Formats: sequence, structure tokens, C-alpha cells
Amino acid sequence: MILDKTNEFSDGQAVTATAISTNVIDLNPSGANDDLDIGAGEPVWLVVQADETATAAGAATVTVTLESSAAAGLTSSKVHFSTAALALANLTAGAELARVRLPGGDYLRYLGVRYTVATGPLTAGSFSTFIVKDAQSRKTYASGYSVE
Repeated sequence: MILDKTNEFSDGQAVTATAISTNVIDLNPSGANDDLDIGAGEPVWLVVQADETATAAGAATVTVTLESSAAAGLTSSKVHFSTAALALANLTAGAELARVRLPGGDYLRYLGVRYTVATGPLTAGSFSTFIVKDAQSRKTYASGYSVE
């Protein structure tokens, strides 16, 4: 998987309370179009990973949403994808939390990610979220034979 820094929302972003991604992508710097369909054509993938194991005093959850908005702060945003509430036990270092093809539809000018912490706060945890052309999807399987 090749990562383009301009398509990266978070790179090891520490999240303890609800927050938007460190980076918000301006899809339309000229401001000439009200909306764009960036999910059409060649498939591109949204990948969400936990970099550092999340901890909390209670049973916190995190929901990750891909949002677009007319404002860079993602106010009045439109949600294009949302994970389920991810349990604290699943937020371990190195875990891939989501890998989904970017959905088609009308995207507003600014594109970013929101991390929503519920039953929190988290006391530790960091995440990386980005868009890639080819997501890593290699799986290894048992060989089905033994060598003697």
C-alpha cells in the first residue's frame, strides 16, 4: 500500500475525546464547484488503524466517521461513512479498524474524519486514517499439509 501524505487525515493522532482529524483535505481549492463525487471511477479506500492501544477508566467506545463540509472545521458536515461503535478491547496497537471503498455521492469542499469517543474519555490511544489507491488485503492461510 502506497501512502500519499496529502491524502492522510491522521498520522498517529492522539485521541482522548471527540475530535476531528489533524488534517482536513480541501477537495476544491478554487471554490468553483459546490460538491464533487470523489467516490466515482477507480476505487480508492479509506483505511483506519490504531497505532497505540487505547485505554480508559471505563468501557469507552470510538466511532470513526468520514465527513465532508462546506467549512474546514467540519461544522454542519455530511457523513459518508461510519464505523460501528468500536469497543475498547478492539482498539489495540496495529489493529486495522476499517478498510472500505470510498462511497460515491456528493462530497462537499472539505473532507475529514471525526473520532467520536463515547462513555469516555480515553486515557490513551492514537490513530492513523488515510485514503489509498490499493489497500493492503493479503491474508495468509494454513497450508493444509505437514512436512515430516
